[in-house]
This record gives sequence, C-alpha cells and structure tokens, in this order.
Amino acid sequence: MKRLGILLSGRGSNFEAIADNVAAGILRAEIAIVISNRPEAPGLAAARRRSLPAICIPSKGLDRTIYDAMLSEELKKHAVDLVCLAGYMRLLSAGFIREFPGRVLNIHPSLLPSFPGLDAQHQALDHGVKVTGCTVHFVDEYLDSGPILVQAAVPVLDDDTVESLSARILKEEHRIYSEAIRMAIGGALRIEGRRVLSGA
Repeated sequence: MKRLGILLSGRGSNFEAIADNVAAGILRAEIAIVISNRPEAPGLAAARRRSLPAICIPSKGLDRTIYDAMLSEELKKHAVDLVCLAGYMRLLSAGFIREFPGRVLNIHPSLLPSFPGLDAQHQALDHGVKVTGCTVHFVDEYLDSGPILVQAAVPVLDDDTVESLSARILKEEHRIYSEAIRMAIGGALRIEGRRVLSGA
C-alpha cells in the first residue's frame, strides 16, 4: 500500500477529507506521517486525535534550504511514496522537489493557471470571472505552475463573498484531492511537457 506524507500549516480540512477516505477504504493508501511547520496548527491536533503519526518541525527563523532538508529526511524516514500539501503555506525549495520528483501534489483554490498565489478567491471576485474552482497539480520549482492532474469548476454567484465562494470551492477540494491521489498512486500516468496523460 502506498504511503502518504501530509504537509499542513493550518486547519487541515483537506487532510481530514483525505483521512476520511483512507479510513473508509475509498482511497487505498496509508497516511505515514503528518507534518506541520506550525505547532499551533489545528490540523496537527486533528491528526493526533485520529492516532496518526504527527509531528511539528517549526520553520520560524530557519533558512528554507536547511528546513526543507529536515523535512525531506523526516519524510524519507517514514518511507513516504507521495507528498501531499494540504494548506501548507511555505514554498518548497528546488532541492526538495528534486528529492521527490513527480511525487509532490498540491491543491489550489482556483482553476490554474488563473489566480496563482495567495487570496485566489479574492482575485477571482476582483476579476469578475463567472467560473472559478480548484486544481490539484504536481509541484514543480515554481509557484502553482506544475502539471495539472484534476480540476473542478465552481460558478461565481452575483452575491458571492470571499467566504461564500471559498466554502463552495472547499467542498470541491475535498472531493477531488482524493481522486487525484488515487490517480497519482495508481501508476498509470505519464507527464508530457505540462500535460498529465493516462496510460504509463
């Protein structure tokens, strides 16, 4: 069974959705380790309540390269096959990405390449788009730019606020992240340029 390493910085709702699907047997994988860079992250407490291995490696004041080396060492110690970013609010270094080539996933609350970076829902409302959504992508060395695995569209309503739009996008995030993980660990994908294609 493939082993997942979850990285989070906050509440960890995407982690909880993944953990629920693992527990229900919908996602045939094992959560090997949950790591947060913030000791106060609610997602860390949620992992411990589920009796999952969960640790904090505090990032404050540490050089990114040094921190990512510590992170990489911990993930390798737990024999992680796939690294899943679930609200992890740090940019990963190129060195870290090279340690796990094609084995790091991220979820972002927009239809990439639109609205990368922070406050994607706010960006969508500011731009007046009629449709936004969420994207699971492989992580490369650049911000929110890796090959796209799964996307889900969410309509933008006339009376939407950042909060109401974010809540509807989050529901779709919870649905598609496990689907993307299942595809990634299934071994029947290939990446050609920016495209993720079915069939090894």
